[in-house]
Amino acid sequence: MNHSDPFALPRAAVRNTFDRAGSSYEAAALLQANVADELLSRLEPFAFAPEVVLDLGAGTGRASAQLKQRYRRARVLALDLAPGMLHEAARHQRWLRRFERVCADAAALPLRAASVDVIFSNLMLQWCDPPDQVFAEARRVLKPQGFFAFSTFGPDTLRELREAWGEDGHTHVNRFLDVHDIGDALMRAGFAEPVLDVERMTVTYPDVLGLMRDLKAIGARNVTAGRARALTGKGRLRQLRERYEVHRRDGTLPATYEVIYAAAWNGHRAAGPPAGDEVFIAPDQISHRRRP
Repeated sequence: MNHSDPFALPRAAVRNTFDRAGSSYEAAALLQANVADELLSRLEPFAFAPEVVLDLGAGTGRASAQLKQRYRRARVLALDLAPGMLHEAARHQRWLRRFERVCADAAALPLRAASVDVIFSNLMLQWCDPPDQVFAEARRVLKPQGFFAFSTFGPDTLRELREAWGEDGHTHVNRFLDVHDIGDALMRAGFAEPVLDVERMTVTYPDVLGLMRDLKAIGARNVTAGRARALTGKGRLRQLRERYEVHRRDGTLPATYEVIYAAAWNGHRAAGPPAGDEVFIAPDQISHRRRP
């Protein structure tokens, strides 16, 4: 970890905050569930028959269970840094659709090289800044022609909250990499044919404290190295609430999330026309787009 970087994310702090949030995560993680469903739908056009599927940053195992249902003959590994999350994942186990739970760091996978066919990762990568070591490990464990599909958050995420905190010498919201940085990192790691796109989503709240409660419930606490160490005083919270109010529309406050979806192959595939509506986009040609 770079101790001079105020946005650095100590791994022990990340593990501890998600460990404590295991039991409260799913009730508050509606956006995360929607993004996972969209990412799962993007696997449908591919006729995968994998032997091993890795759910990287599996959390409470909701997507792991769906992956096991889709790839019934596959060995599905639900891997997460936080034991508390994996403990909750047991609730998604079914007798004939069991997946394995592995507690480990995405940047140091306890898996053999070239042992995984498909890696699925939903909204985990933003907790691994920079992503290079995670990408290097993902490529190491993927088989030749293996597939990596993931989602992460881009820099517009929680912009209203960031603006409301203002400049006070502390970090209050994580740093989120943009789509170009993610594409460049995939290429540096040796992935081929990366496809990336961006979707902006808005969640509304009656007040800013509702947003902060949800962030706490899913484990998305501020653990950046440059965070304020003292408790936030009543005056500072009142100022935060007043500044956030400028965003109120139709009686609610918005929280913006910029979701980046990405997919890449471990090595180039055999020559041939793309399947269906598949489009390959070079990182330097990536542009942001809004969905209708």
